Amino acid sequence: MRRGLFVEAAVVICLAVVLGAVSAGFGGPPIGPDEGLPRVSWQDAEQVVGRVAFVSGRVIRVGSSSKTHFLDFEEAKPPRFKAVVFTSDLARFPAPLKELYEGKVVRIRGFVRTYAEVPEIQISDPRQVEVLADLPPVEPVKRRGKPLGPEITVATYNVENLFDDVNDPYRDDDSTPAKPREELERVARPLREIDADVVALQEVENRGYLERFVEAFLGDMGYEVVHFEGNDVRGIDVALLSRVPVGVVRSYRHLTFPDANGKPRRFCRDLLAVELLPPEAPPLEVWVLHLKSSSGGREEAEPVRVGEARKVRALLDEQLGRNPAARILVCGDFNDVWESAATQALAGTGATAMKSFIAGLPADQQITYNRQPYLSMIDFILASPAAGGQYVEGSYRVWSTAPDASGSDHNPVSARFRVK
Repeated sequence: MRRGLFVEAAVVICLAVVLGAVSAGFGGPPIGPDEGLPRVSWQDAEQVVGRVAFVSGRVIRVGSSSKTHFLDFEEAKPPRFKAVVFTSDLARFPAPLKELYEGKVVRIRGFVRTYAEVPEIQISDPRQVEVLADLPPVEPVKRRGKPLGPEITVATYNVENLFDDVNDPYRDDDSTPAKPREELERVARPLREIDADVVALQEVENRGYLERFVEAFLGDMGYEVVHFEGNDVRGIDVALLSRVPVGVVRSYRHLTFPDANGKPRRFCRDLLAVELLPPEAPPLEVWVLHLKSSSGGREEAEPVRVGEARKVRALLDEQLGRNPAARILVCGDFNDVWESAATQALAGTGATAMKSFIAGLPADQQITYNRQPYLSMIDFILASPAAGGQYVEGSYRVWSTAPDASGSDHNPVSARFRVK
């Protein structure tokens, strides 16, 4: 059982090694395998639990039991941190652990987790450990964003193929190259400028790479990553970044429903519903979607997109029927304009209609798909009646740019809402 706890750590380490090796022949990885990782002393390891990090200190003793060996950094029991080597991994080390590490200053790279309430790193490969002459400089863990106020900023952004350079054998991602470094920097630039408390994202390949992107480019903004694997065969998913505390998260990727022609469908990507829990305020839900695109022809795509929109509307009606005061924001890439059948089906009519805030935007600012010749507004933030009543007037904004400046073929959209 205990060894199983560390499988993820081994996978993380192997992935980093493979990523670096694969990228070495192609001008270096878009995100370096160690870029943005925390570097802390062993006394502060608790601050990086759940993350890959560098932890350094002087090993005062190497102990062992029947199946495990420990690198201890203090005499106290229980210790505040330890490194663990399983007996089955000893053959990988060039000498006994006492000879290699006892009394020496080390820096260990690995996934920090807790066991029996003690932070620890499993060392399965000696390459994880660097022996140093002196204690290395450490960096304080990056600040966790700005404090939440009575208003929050919500944004949505299709980041266009946020792909890594590792082939996923379970997805058809071979045809999509890794996003170049300069485009990653351009994607991060408006996110830093907007400084949103919540960001709905589309076209993210996987959770791990999104976390690396956040660590490398947005590490001081306090974002938690919310992501589930979706249905897209190429691997593009919806996701959420939030510095508002996250509650219950629901995925609708397995839901079956009819399209406009009556054919059974599932969401082409997913519908991700995230409950947010602002302190001393009622919950707020953000639903992230990415409706079917018209790639391959509108005639084939529109019935699917309309079916997806109708299902989102049905789910909204169900929830608002139970609780008309529910605060729900629907954010994402609708892949169709406001007047379209799909968008209007999702927006709905009557007392539970979703509120739109685009009417006040000048025509030249109503562009979210920024690639010629298809300039159009297809990305939206819509609000349920209760959430719409807390919209801050005049705050709806399209952050206009161009693909060569933003790193994406979509412009971000943002709006502010009162939460208290």
